[in-house]
Amino acid sequence: MRLDHIAYRTKNRVKTAQFFIDALGYTIQQEFKINFDDGTIAQCIALEPPEKKENKFNIPCPWTTHAVQYKEMPEGMRERLQEYHLPCEIFVSDGPIGSIVGDWVEARGGIGGIHHIAYQVDSVVETMKEWLAKGYAEFSSTEPLKCPGLTQVFTKPSNLTGIIYEFIERGEFGFCADNVKNLMESTKGL
Repeated sequence: MRLDHIAYRTKNRVKTAQFFIDALGYTIQQEFKINFDDGTIAQCIALEPPEKKENKFNIPCPWTTHAVQYKEMPEGMRERLQEYHLPCEIFVSDGPIGSIVGDWVEARGGIGGIHHIAYQVDSVVETMKEWLAKGYAEFSSTEPLKCPGLTQVFTKPSNLTGIIYEFIERGEFGFCADNVKNLMESTKGL
């Protein structure tokens, strides 16, 4: 399990994204607009960390990097590969008052904040079963949402932390606008 992304709902996605670009070196991965059935919209920007593109070891997994560490052993020096997780992606959205995102931001004083924290897991379905069995969370949908190479689900806000958690299985990179739309709708009013 690794931290996959942090999702912010804000008054101004462009200014917020620019902050992460300028202050932390993130780059824009993709931008898209979501059109809801009620005629409202959400505008979204997905950002990726600067380290993601600098995989000097050419390891196929874009979510981890590796470094060789040397450890003194009785028979001499030995090489050991150590895995480090890259910083997470950042997802920023905004929307007008009357939309899912705009109303969520307005309910938080017009500033917004962190909507959810996403963890990459081996199996969304198995993680859902485990969390339900242990009473850790309720989910905003009974089944995970799927797009090609992407499976996701939201919890309802945690009774312990107040945070919505997302579990995600993903392919190489990116977000799916259809899943984002369905996830946003699944937490409308939370």
